[in-house]
Amino acid sequence: MQASQVSSPARAAPRISRQRLKYYAQGYAFISPWIIGTALFTVYPVAYSAVLTFTKFDLLTPPEYIGAGNFDRMIGDSQFPTALINTAYYTFIAVPLQLFVALIMALFLNQQLRFINVFRTLFYLPTVTPTVASVIIFMYLYNPDFGFFNVALGWFGIPGVKWLGDPNWAKPALILLSLWYVGGQMVIFLAGLQSVPDALLEAASIDGAGTLRKFWHVTIPMITPTIFFNLVLGIIGSFQVFTVAFIATRGGPIDSTLFYVLWIYRHAFENLNMGYAAAIGWVLLVIILIFTLLQFAISQRWVYYEAEGS
Repeated sequence: MQASQVSSPARAAPRISRQRLKYYAQGYAFISPWIIGTALFTVYPVAYSAVLTFTKFDLLTPPEYIGAGNFDRMIGDSQFPTALINTAYYTFIAVPLQLFVALIMALFLNQQLRFINVFRTLFYLPTVTPTVASVIIFMYLYNPDFGFFNVALGWFGIPGVKWLGDPNWAKPALILLSLWYVGGQMVIFLAGLQSVPDALLEAASIDGAGTLRKFWHVTIPMITPTIFFNLVLGIIGSFQVFTVAFIATRGGPIDSTLFYVLWIYRHAFENLNMGYAAAIGWVLLVIILIFTLLQFAISQRWVYYEAEGS
């Protein structure tokens, strides 16, 4: 006698009620402006720029497919290493200096002082100042004839320098200018400092730790996620430095401040080499992605998260 095979009925797919469909439709209707805007002004331009990397396009004639010609041209372009080295110089000096200055400012503003909120506002105010206005002011301060910096050097008997007009001083001058905008990092550091548990600091004091030891062995480990956050954003932003160099030096003198994004701008909007500029931009994306992934890989060795360590 053969055993009868009983087939179980197929499980019916759950049906969505009209009320829930209406609920979903309302939700998508509310976010549709964001979806449309992102698709038109972010997704489409990014996808189109990826296509342009394989073309020769001058905005006046239709794009002409040239394969990997733009990347071959980039390898032989003498300005490619110049722009890359200038940007790396700016990044690896400006970013640590910005983090240091922002942390020192945050430590000062974390004190229980009178009118501390006024000081916090004043220290943050330069961050919201228009970049163009700030750069023009610094151009006057850097003026080799009557600028404040050379006048201040004269007080100590030090001869003035040309600053933005000297290839050896142009990049340091722009790095010094970048410290004007550390208010955003300062606020993030201030939030990190205020999140350090008082119990840990009190326990360290009971164990005999002084101010410096508490700062190095308690405060610094507890704010390593904040340091890491500012570091990642700082490096990403420094690789895209453009406005200060564009206004103050136009990449000069002698290409000493020809940063990578400024180089892209030249090819895109001055030479109308849109295909070549798109290829350069995608190379920058890969460089930033590599540095970001390296930071996340290395961060496992020095960033402390309280939830993981508890």
